Amino acid sequence: MGKLTAKQIEAELRRPREKSQKLFDGGGLYLEVNKNGKGHWRHKFRVNGKERRLSLGAYPEITLRMARDKHHELRSQLAQGIDPSSARKQKREKAEATFEKVAQEWFEKKSTEWEERTAQMVMGRLRLKVFPFIGAKPIDEVKAQDILALLRKIEAEGKVHTAHRVLGICGQVFRYAVITGRTEHDPTPALQGALSKKKVKHRAGITDPKAFGALLRAIDNYEGEATTRLALQLLPLVFVRPGEVRHAEWDELDLENALWTIPAEKMKMRRDHIVPLSTQSLAVIEEAQRIRRTSRYIFPSVRSVDRAMSDNTLNAALRRLGYTKEEMTSHGFRASARTMLDEQLRKRPDLIEHQLAHSVKGPLGRAYNRADFLTERREMMQEWADWLGTIKNSPAT
Repeated sequence: MGKLTAKQIEAELRRPREKSQKLFDGGGLYLEVNKNGKGHWRHKFRVNGKERRLSLGAYPEITLRMARDKHHELRSQLAQGIDPSSARKQKREKAEATFEKVAQEWFEKKSTEWEERTAQMVMGRLRLKVFPFIGAKPIDEVKAQDILALLRKIEAEGKVHTAHRVLGICGQVFRYAVITGRTEHDPTPALQGALSKKKVKHRAGITDPKAFGALLRAIDNYEGEATTRLALQLLPLVFVRPGEVRHAEWDELDLENALWTIPAEKMKMRRDHIVPLSTQSLAVIEEAQRIRRTSRYIFPSVRSVDRAMSDNTLNAALRRLGYTKEEMTSHGFRASARTMLDEQLRKRPDLIEHQLAHSVKGPLGRAYNRADFLTERREMMQEWADWLGTIKNSPAT
C-alpha cells in the first residue's frame, strides 16, 4: 500500500467498523482508527531489537503533514543513535523541572543543616523575591538576564545586601540542578560584579574595657532564666557564634581535658572547631550541670528539653538588661573579643582569627587544622578569661 492521503483518511474515518484499524503511511508511521472513527497517530520503531511506540497526537488536530514532520524528526534521532522515547521523557522532565520545583527540592535537602531562622529567611526570599518572576520557568530555560531583572527590582527597593544574598541562593539552586541533571549551566557567575557593592554590616559590640566590664556585671545580675544567664556568661569567655553556644551539647565536651569540640555540621566553615575551656568557662558549665534537665543540650529551650534555646533568647536578654541592638548583640561578643584581644592583650592576630574559627592559612598557604596552636590558644583563652574577671571586678566609673 502506498502513502496515505488526506482524502483516504477522511473516507476511512467515516466508514463503520467493528474493531480498530491501522492505516500505515510507511516507515513506522500509522494512524490508528478506533471503532468510533477517532484517529490517533503512532510512530513504531525498534531500539536494541525491542519494538516501541510513541504517540504523535490525535487527528485532525495533528494533520497528515504534521504527523510526517514529527515522524521524520524521530527517525532522525534514531539515525543518530538516540532513543526517541528516552529523549521525549528527558524533554518532559526538563519542562516539568521548573525553577521553583528544583529550588524546593534543594531547600528540603539543604535546610536540614541550618538553624530554623536561616531556613525561614532563605525560603522567604525565594517566595517573595524569586518565585514570582522565574519560579514557573523550566530551570533549563532561565537566563542570566532573567535573574538580573529580578535582582534589579530588589536593588531598586534599596536592598543591595538582599540582592547579593538572593544571587547566592539562586547560584546554589542552579548548581544543584546541574548535579541532578536538570540543566547543564549555572548562569549566576556571569552576574558577579553586576550588582552594586554591598555595605559591610558590623555587628554591634562593646570594645571599651570599662563598658564591657559593666556589661559583664549586668549579665551576672540577670534575673531571668538561669540557663539564659549562663549562656550569656559563657559567650564572652568563648566568643563563638551565638548559635554554637545555643546548640552546644553535653557530649561535645571533654571536661577532663577542658576542651569543647564543635562538630563540623554546626560550624559555618564546615570544619570541626576546638575551643579550649578556661577555668571560668568550666565554672559556668559546672553550674549548668547542677541545674541540668534531661536534655542533650547544655542550654535547652525553656519550653522543651528536646530543643535548643531559641535564636532570639540571648538578644532579648541583652535588651532586657538595657542594651539596644545598636550597642550590643549576642554576635557582637566576637567583635568585642577580637578587638580587645588585639588592643588590650596584644595577642597574635592569627591566633585570634583561628580561635574565631575564621579561615586562616600558614606561611605556605596551608589552612590550619582544628588542633593547630592548641597550647598557645589554651593559654590565650585563660589569659582572656582572667582579664575579663579583672575588668568585671573593677569599680564602676
